[in-house]
Amino acid sequence: MTVLKTSLRNFFAHKGRMALSAVAVLLSVAFVSGTLVFTDTMNTTFDKLFASTASDVTLSAKAASPDEIPGAGRPEGFPASLVDRVRRAEGVREATGSVVSLSVTVVDAKNKNLGPTSGAPTIAVSWNQNELRSVGLTSGRVPSGPGDVLIDGTTAEKHKLKLGDELRTIAATGDFRARISGIVDFKVTNPGATVVYFDPATAQRELLGKEGLFTQIAAEAKPGVPDEQLKRNIAAAVGDGYKLQTAAEAADEGRKEVSGFLDVMKYAMLGFAGVAFLVGIFLIVNTFSMLVAQRTREIGLMRAIGAGRKQVNRSVLVEALLLGVVGSAAGVGAGVGLAVGLMELMSSMGMNLSTQDLTVKWTTPAVGLVLGIVVTVLAAYIPARRAGKVSPMAALRDAGTPADGRTGTLRGVLGLLLTAGGGAALWAATQADKAGTGSLWLGVGIVLSLIGFIVVGPLLAGGVVRAISVVVLRAFGPVGRMAERNALRNPRRTGATGAALMIGLALVACLSVVGSSMVASATDELDRSVGADFIVQSPTGQRVVPQVQAALEKVPGLGHVTEYKTVPAVITGPDGKKLDKRVVAADPTYAQDVRREVTAGRLADAYRADSLSVGSHYAAEHGVKVGDVLTVAFKGGKTAKLKVAAITSDSGNVDKGAMYTGIATASRYLPADRLPQNLIVFATAQDGKETEAYTALKAALAEYPQYKVSNQADYKKDLQDQVGQLLNIVYGLLALAIIVAILGVVNTLALSVVERTREIGLMRAIGLSRRQLRRMIRLESVVIALFGALLGLGLGMGWGTAAQKLLALEGLGVLEIPWPTILTVFVGSAFVGLFAALVPAFRAGRMNVLNAIASE
Repeated sequence: MTVLKTSLRNFFAHKGRMALSAVAVLLSVAFVSGTLVFTDTMNTTFDKLFASTASDVTLSAKAASPDEIPGAGRPEGFPASLVDRVRRAEGVREATGSVVSLSVTVVDAKNKNLGPTSGAPTIAVSWNQNELRSVGLTSGRVPSGPGDVLIDGTTAEKHKLKLGDELRTIAATGDFRARISGIVDFKVTNPGATVVYFDPATAQRELLGKEGLFTQIAAEAKPGVPDEQLKRNIAAAVGDGYKLQTAAEAADEGRKEVSGFLDVMKYAMLGFAGVAFLVGIFLIVNTFSMLVAQRTREIGLMRAIGAGRKQVNRSVLVEALLLGVVGSAAGVGAGVGLAVGLMELMSSMGMNLSTQDLTVKWTTPAVGLVLGIVVTVLAAYIPARRAGKVSPMAALRDAGTPADGRTGTLRGVLGLLLTAGGGAALWAATQADKAGTGSLWLGVGIVLSLIGFIVVGPLLAGGVVRAISVVVLRAFGPVGRMAERNALRNPRRTGATGAALMIGLALVACLSVVGSSMVASATDELDRSVGADFIVQSPTGQRVVPQVQAALEKVPGLGHVTEYKTVPAVITGPDGKKLDKRVVAADPTYAQDVRREVTAGRLADAYRADSLSVGSHYAAEHGVKVGDVLTVAFKGGKTAKLKVAAITSDSGNVDKGAMYTGIATASRYLPADRLPQNLIVFATAQDGKETEAYTALKAALAEYPQYKVSNQADYKKDLQDQVGQLLNIVYGLLALAIIVAILGVVNTLALSVVERTREIGLMRAIGLSRRQLRRMIRLESVVIALFGALLGLGLGMGWGTAAQKLLALEGLGVLEIPWPTILTVFVGSAFVGLFAALVPAFRAGRMNVLNAIASE
């Protein structure tokens, strides 16, 4: 009980100093809790959506998964007469046929794409009473003819659409127009899809090419009939060749489709939360180390009147426990707020999430509290153990605990060994000939070198701080020299404070090098490999509809237009092994548009009848050489015997591993309605007409906003922007760790000022002005921040360089150090130091001189 009272008294006596450490715990726990709440909420949203749209049993074509759509832009259909067969199956209460297509684009009267920008689909559906399970009509009427279309309320509100407005739907079968006859709202949250409804006859004719076809049948069970039994009954009635799913199976499949995105987001955010926790550990260690040092006399007195080592140790750990409980509890609450903020952010980007679906499972606060408390107590263990080792007499004689030279020597040796081991592992990663082995060495190297720098940091502080001081501090005269000495007074403290900032900036530098190298490598390869002047494609991966292809053929000033299709097939090599792969079917001019290095044969011959090319990796693995015959079973078509006419090098990254054949060959073995639409279209301008052709291409596609025309400069800029956006998101997440590191600098300076109260009073008494005092503290903060930045940026560039060598195995062989970014971050660190010193410097300047001198 005495230990608890002492801990509570000390905790509240230093509540201002504890607050900064509590904020670090709060931020880290909030990030973990917010991530869990956000992903659980998204799961709840999708689960409700799938449950509201799934029938007891759903029947669709067996090849109706997105990757198996024939490619002609139309979903797989079957005769409407199948509905009656399903309806007559035992246990079926009702069966309803419908048409569902994800291969459409809907635009308004100004040719503005109404599709979501979040990656969610635009869905065209035939209206029937079954749709009332998931939506309700809020205005107007349901579609009754070819001139009517129903639209979801979220899309209508976002694009300011109203009843009577004309919409144009772009499908593979052609464009058609209809006016909004009604607006519906989802009964559950629509995560962001744009949904339009047509009457059944219009949907069949315009989306499937003819009437009398459906893509799905929704079957409802009679009372008491389980879904699994109903599924078996329907399977017996319709036979093989169809995909049957119960409501639970359909929901599970839908869940799997979004789980990949959710998992990547969840684990990435938790990874950044882990970095913040790691940085927070340094803050907590520093805080308790300094508090223990400042309370040395008090601890010594406790020991003198009978307190044992374990009691002193336990006293400090109880303070840490209190800090962990307070910070973690506040962090869990802040995490819920963070999740709501993330939901608002996602909604602004097109993914609608409602707070009505906010999901806080009991595991979320449990994980947050346990994680925060455990990390805080573990971080305080070393200072607590150090406090327990203070002898009563040493404490009563001296205000602090002398440094242990042996510990410093052992620490230095251990740090150098770890750093050397990390460097050796990073070097091994650069020498690896396989990405898997290299990645393993890279991970080991990053971990060892990071720990090594953390351990050896206090030893490096002396030399690095002096070097920085020569450049930064000496210009400020005696004040600068005093700031330098203050930073060097306790190398362990300076090293730990700098290490907190080092971690975040090391990751920033590493990712900057990797991102810049990726862009430089891709740009270099585009310059070497791509000969086409223009590329036409959809940013969302939609195939090029026939009407767009026809428009491109009529553009003046073009030398040629190259079609590029991907055809699913199963390839059987000479060794009998099968490979499920998409074969590229293209025009012969593609060999001019994309220059591929050939190791054997002639690539132009691959586009001749019944010929193809293979990649060098496939050829080496399966013993394939020019002249061999491969068996190619085109999915949805016939099986062909194709002769290998060329082997392309897989050393580059453009079309790596691709197998090429001519469109004429693919057309011979696939029915017309199974031949895929173009995935991309390449075009080359006639000599001297590049500008005119570029303008004409854009004009020709003005009515089709889902496609983008890019020349090579546009393509490179898009690539740079994509990598830049990704890095900005990463930097934003790393900002959490840097904020925690800034709190660490603030806390270190604040406690340092308290520790030096008498010294500051004496300096003021002999003539140091308030302005000079504040400047000294600010300069001390700047040099600590620059010390951390220098270590972090150097370490990060080493990591990034090693990572780029691994990327070279994947064809990204250009190393580029983004010096402007590195220098900006380094200079920015000085401003971070200035900012962190504002409050400590202000408080130091306001000290009463006489009271400061009288303090102990």
